[in-house]
Amino acid sequence: MQTDYKDKGLNLLKKGQKGIVHAIFSRFGLMLLLLVIQFLMLFSIFQWFEEFLPHIMGGTALFTIVMVLYLLNSRINPTAKITWLIAIMMVPVFGVLLFAYTQSDIGHRALMKRMNQIITDTKESIPQSESAAGHLARENRGVASLARYIHRSGCHPVYEHTQVTYFPLGERKFEEMLKQLEAAQHFIFMEYFIVDEGLMWGKILEILARKASQGVEVCVMYDGSCEFALLPRDYPKRLRELGIKCKTFAPVTPFVSTHYNYRDHRKILVIDGHTAFNGGVNLADEYINEKVKFGHWKDTAVMLKGEAVKSFTLMFLQMWGILEEKEEYAHFLSFPAFPDDGAKGYVIPYGDCPLDDDKLGERVYMDILNRSQEYVHIMSPYLILDGEMETALKFAAERGVDVSLVLPGIPDKSVPYALAKTHYASLIESGVKVYEYSPGFVHAKVFVSDSREAVVGTINLDYRSLYHHFECATYLYGVDCIEEIAADFEDTLGKCRRVTMEMVRKEKWTVKLTGRLMKVAAPLM
Repeated sequence: MQTDYKDKGLNLLKKGQKGIVHAIFSRFGLMLLLLVIQFLMLFSIFQWFEEFLPHIMGGTALFTIVMVLYLLNSRINPTAKITWLIAIMMVPVFGVLLFAYTQSDIGHRALMKRMNQIITDTKESIPQSESAAGHLARENRGVASLARYIHRSGCHPVYEHTQVTYFPLGERKFEEMLKQLEAAQHFIFMEYFIVDEGLMWGKILEILARKASQGVEVCVMYDGSCEFALLPRDYPKRLRELGIKCKTFAPVTPFVSTHYNYRDHRKILVIDGHTAFNGGVNLADEYINEKVKFGHWKDTAVMLKGEAVKSFTLMFLQMWGILEEKEEYAHFLSFPAFPDDGAKGYVIPYGDCPLDDDKLGERVYMDILNRSQEYVHIMSPYLILDGEMETALKFAAERGVDVSLVLPGIPDKSVPYALAKTHYASLIESGVKVYEYSPGFVHAKVFVSDSREAVVGTINLDYRSLYHHFECATYLYGVDCIEEIAADFEDTLGKCRRVTMEMVRKEKWTVKLTGRLMKVAAPLM
C-alpha cells in the first residue's frame, strides 16, 4: 500500500501547465495598463484640444495640489507618502488612478470583514494563563508589557511549559519534519507560502497521502502566487484525489482585486495539536540545499512541543476559515498538548495581519531594539526599511548596543539587493555592523538579543513583510535554545564579509543608480 501511494504521489508531481498568463493580471499588469492609458490620453489631449491646453494644464496642476494636501493630511506611513507624492506629481493621471485603486481595497473588503469577524469570534478561544502572565511580569516587566501588546492584537497568549528546538538549517528542519509527520495520528495542518515540486515536497507528499488513507485529517494551504509561478492551477484538485484537503489563498485574478498586496507568507506545520514548526523554510528544494540557486541557502526554523502549539493551530484555522463559513476550532484546540513541565522560559507564537492597524511584526522588532542593553543580532534576506525601523536600528547602535545585521552575499533579486544597499551608509555611520553572507543567500528571519530573547519566524525587514503580508513568528524569552540561536549567529558571522564605508563608496554605479531610482517605489514593492 505504501508503494502505491508513493507512486501516485510522484505521478501527481508531474509538471502541469502553469498559470503564467495570470501573472499579467497583477500589480505590474495594472501599472503598465494605467501608464499606457495615461500616455494615450495625453497624446489625444495634445492633438484634439491644443487650443485648451493652458486650461487643461491649469486644471491638472490644481488637481495635483489637492491630492498633495490630501496625502499630507492622511494617516499613510510617512515613507509611503513620499512615494505617492512623487508619483502623483510626476504622472497625475496614472498616479491618482493607482493610488485610488490600492486604497480602495477592491476585492478584499469581504476578506477584511471575514478576517475581522473570525478574530473577534475566536479571540477567547485560548485563555491566557494567569500563572504564566504573572510569572513573566515578576521576571521582566518590559517583556510582560510586550506580551500584553501582542495579546491585544489577537489571541496570542504567553505560554510556559513548551519545549523549543532550533534548526540552524533547512535540512535539519526537513529531517525532523519527516519524523514528526510519520508520527501523526489525528490531523496535519500545513500552511506555506511556497510549495514546489521536487525531492522535499515529494517525500512530504508521500507521507501526507499515506496518512490521509489511514484516516488522518490532512489540510494543506499555500499562497496563490504559486499558481502562476510554480504549480498548476488544478493542483488542489490533484491533492484532493489523494484524500488531502487543499486550498489556495488569494489566487491571482484579473483587475478586480488588490489581493496581491495581501499574500500569505506564513510557514506553519501543526501535528495533532502538540507539535508545531515555524520559521523561514518553505517546501522547495533550494531551502534544504538540494538545489543550488544562489549559493548556499541559509535558513532557520523552530519546533515547538507543548502548550504554545495551540496558538499555531488557531492561526491555521483562522486562515483556513477565511474561505469557509465555519470551522471546528474547539474540536482541534481540545487535543492534548502534552506540556513539558521541565521546559524553561516563555513562548509567544503570534501572527501579523495586514488588514488591521497593528504593525505587529515591526513593533515587536522595534521593542527588542529599544530594550536591548548589550546586543541585537539580526538575520534577514531583505533590508527595505521605513524611517521608523531605520531610526530604531541606528538609535540602538548609538546607545552602545552591538547591532549586527547579516544579509545575503548572493542576492536572489537584484532590485531588493540594490535597495538594501541604500541603507548601508546611514546605518554604518551610526555604528550598525552590516555583514554579507559570503557562501550564498540568507533567508533566515532571526532577531536575538542579550542572550535572553529571540524571534524566529517569517517576517523580513521589508515593506512586504512589515505592511502587506500575512506573517507569523515565535517570540522566545528565557528558553534553553536561545544560546543555540546566538551561537548560530556567531557561526554564520564567521562566514561573512563585513561591509565598510569604503566598500559602499566603491559599489558598482549600476547598483547605486538602481537603488536610488527604485527607492521612490520601495513602499509599493
